[in-house]
Amino acid sequence: MAVNGICFQCQKEFQSSHEIGRKDECPQCHSDLRVCKNCQFYSQQSHFDCAEPQAEWVKEKDRANFCDYFQVHIGAKNQQNQKQDLLAAAEALFRKK
Repeated sequence: MAVNGICFQCQKEFQSSHEIGRKDECPQCHSDLRVCKNCQFYSQQSHFDCAEPQAEWVKEKDRANFCDYFQVHIGAKNQQNQKQDLLAAAEALFRKK
């Protein structure tokens, strides 16, 4: 099973031919890949910064962990791009026709 994602640290795309393990690193910046910040459930608006209600609390969100619910956030964007997309959507919603 091939896995694609974008590293939270360097914002570069990575590919893996297997499920991301605790010791896997980004090929560009060598930061850990199995971290909360690379997970689809990572959400700063949620309790413990995780949208998965059954996940245990993880102190260091940018370090490798053993979370059983980890799933690579596919198509991740940096926060600046997300903010711009949200602003554009809001402007389109309230634009007069």
